[in-house]
Amino acid sequence: MGTNRRPHAGADACTTATPSQDIRDSSARPVRAADFADFTRRYDTLTSGHFPLPRFDAATLAGFQARFLATQLHDVAIVRGDGVSALRTASGPAIRDDVVRLWLVDRGEWALGDSRDGSAFTVTAGGFALRHVGRLTHFATPPGTSAQIFVLPAAELTPLLHGRTVRGAASTAEVRLLAAHAGMIQKMASALSSAGVDAARETLIELARAVALRGFDAADSRLAPALTEAAKAVAERRLTDPDLSPAMLARELNVSVRTLQRAFAADGLQVATWIRERRLQAARSALEQNRWSVSEIAARWHFADGSHFSRAFKKRYGLAPVDHARECGR
Repeated sequence: MGTNRRPHAGADACTTATPSQDIRDSSARPVRAADFADFTRRYDTLTSGHFPLPRFDAATLAGFQARFLATQLHDVAIVRGDGVSALRTASGPAIRDDVVRLWLVDRGEWALGDSRDGSAFTVTAGGFALRHVGRLTHFATPPGTSAQIFVLPAAELTPLLHGRTVRGAASTAEVRLLAAHAGMIQKMASALSSAGVDAARETLIELARAVALRGFDAADSRLAPALTEAAKAVAERRLTDPDLSPAMLARELNVSVRTLQRAFAADGLQVATWIRERRLQAARSALEQNRWSVSEIAARWHFADGSHFSRAFKKRYGLAPVDHARECGR
């Protein structure tokens, strides 16, 4: 696949395709063995053969169960795979695939390569690997493996690799930013304009360069959306953590507080204000579900006390917490 051939932003593999949508198989249910041949035909048609699926062995096809979500940005693809069953590619000649691939494993493991030529290695949960692929690499995964695979143009990234496979923990700042940006792309793909597709693709390439170089330029304004999304993802998991703050998020992402604040400011936000807003939203949900008292909610989401929480809540929503809960049928 040459980088001069740049198909559109994708289409939906389950329904009638329209330009600038993402290529996807239903994430609500797995593709099963009986559906696999039809899925493959539609996938190949929609991607124009630019991102070929591997050939799987007979045992894999007989019990095939996996979920897929793939998004195409010109000469880049982001594939999210959740294997319910074990997956193994077929032996024999590999498909020519002159690209750079990044494997990012969330759960299980992804065994790659061919032990006969010494290229075999395994990416375990919480890890990543980035390498140039001259031919589509054989792989095997155990049941329950979940991973993202990025297909990237060789011309733009191979010079940075110098024949190396870059491997490491997915917790590094550059990998976390890349994953956050990919998640944003997959959520917004159907709404992206042509210019938006170009911008999303360029940012993804810049982040992949950072992975190859094991570091990124925090001052690059093109990376602000990815940095903001990564910070939000961390904060969402830690809304009840008393240490959650702009400084903590900056440490987690290996950037300065000032850099993080600039990234949020690009969206007209302040980090501390956003954290407070999300805590108020979570507290409101807890009130509506009759889960805790006002004082318990204030403590759980780290307001100074019940009175402070009540004032903040009323200012934001126009009602005191007890009145809001009463309106919701408490």
